[in-house]
Amino acid sequence: MSILEDQIAEVARAESEVAAPPVPAGFAPGAAASRPSKFGRLLRAVFSFPVLLIAMVMTIVSIFAGGGVSDPDLFLHLRNAEYILTHRAIPLVDSYSFTVNGQPWINHEWLAEIPYYLAWHSLGLIGVKILAVLLVQIIFGLVVYYCYQCSGNLKASTFVCALAVLLGVVSFGPRTLLFGYIYLLILLLILERFRTAGRAPLWIIPPLFCLWINTHGSWSMGMVVFAIFIASGLVTGQWGRIEARRWSPGQLRKLLVTLGASIPPLFLNPFGYRLVTYPLSLASRGKLIVTYTEEWLSVNFHDPRGKIVFLVIVSLLLAALAGRYRWKLHEVGFIVFGLYSGLTYVRFLFFLGIVLAPVLASYLRFLPPYRREADKPALNALILAAMIALMFHSFPSPAELKNSIDKDYPAEILPYLKAYPPSGPVFNDYLWGGYLGWHDREFKDFVDSRADIFEYAGVLRDYFDVQGVRQPDKILDKYNIRYVLFPPDAPLSYLLMREPTWKPIFKGKVSVLFERANAAEATR
Repeated sequence: MSILEDQIAEVARAESEVAAPPVPAGFAPGAAASRPSKFGRLLRAVFSFPVLLIAMVMTIVSIFAGGGVSDPDLFLHLRNAEYILTHRAIPLVDSYSFTVNGQPWINHEWLAEIPYYLAWHSLGLIGVKILAVLLVQIIFGLVVYYCYQCSGNLKASTFVCALAVLLGVVSFGPRTLLFGYIYLLILLLILERFRTAGRAPLWIIPPLFCLWINTHGSWSMGMVVFAIFIASGLVTGQWGRIEARRWSPGQLRKLLVTLGASIPPLFLNPFGYRLVTYPLSLASRGKLIVTYTEEWLSVNFHDPRGKIVFLVIVSLLLAALAGRYRWKLHEVGFIVFGLYSGLTYVRFLFFLGIVLAPVLASYLRFLPPYRREADKPALNALILAAMIALMFHSFPSPAELKNSIDKDYPAEILPYLKAYPPSGPVFNDYLWGGYLGWHDREFKDFVDSRADIFEYAGVLRDYFDVQGVRQPDKILDKYNIRYVLFPPDAPLSYLLMREPTWKPIFKGKVSVLFERANAAEATR
């Protein structure tokens, strides 16, 4: 009986196999009905975990960049761009001050100033702030992509990018340097593609440098990075955990041709060879700039920023000792250059964060990779909505932007100066020169944040001597100064308050204006 039953069952099974078509591998009953539509797949992509990670970085950037627009260079950038667009020409001599008026001046950032002016012309300070935040977000979006290209792990890439934000915050603001970092990342992405794939659109690099030199002096750092990248492939070997692989003759030829082709475009600028040699000139002659200007100072390991840098360096050393990661020779060169630049001048901590991030991301490749099947689109959408709301909340209002300006600049004295224009030279605070000239085109400043032209003429040395109350009478007499406009809590203001030859004619919370009591003697 059991044998008969087995035969009947076998026949039934055979008939069912003939009647039913074969089931494709991986196909489950009801799969056609449950297969998501094209719109559903789009929603899952939009609210995927990778999008959530990138949005997290953008949210962190927005929070750290959510301050005001109080930057001493901003008003000079606006005024320069206004001149360029109005006169269809680039100013070649100074016309803003009375101390170096008519002397040759190189505006090495002229091209980057135009977008800021257009943003201001369209939306005022809000437009400037939107552009600045957008540029920073583009930078860190490219950093995430660069780290992912090097490590292959999106989680590690976004994590180290969030850490890099802490180093880059020193330059969060309406800075022309932000354009330079975008160009730098484009260069790094092209070079990394060439290293891994053996080919890349190297033809982009020469016009990139042509654009870069007209935008910011950081193009010279790009040249150093390019040179390190080429030099790292001139040898083959392994030294501990450092390894190098020699370029093939064809690869080396392409790189050298690209480097050579990038030199002539540098001279396609309004100032010719003087703009090409400008970084070297500033490095050799700008001694006071790096001594007294905050962003050109070395890292102070006693302040919060210095402690963050210290932790980053220690983390890098520990990872190098404990990990099994093999360093590429060009990575060592990039990080050595980044450490030197960032520790010597705090403004280049941003650059250090950019070149450090892909190496740290490679160390963290052990993090679990993204799994599409584990995605939770509904939860991702909820978190994404919260982050977008946080980004909008962190963005300052027009009143907050105005307050950030009024807190650091003498807005309170502008009506007074308009009603009672100074009848003689004014010795003004270094950070206020551009602001005063932007709001009053008849005002001629003693000094402003274009530190290079004033240092070359010796004016900056005189300014710092007066600011430090070193022979102020002698220097003020040298320039026939009749007025002094300074913060009320400055040592110079404290001194003039007690000098019988000076009297305060305007007092405010941010500024105080002094006039010589005996004007006839002061101008004799």
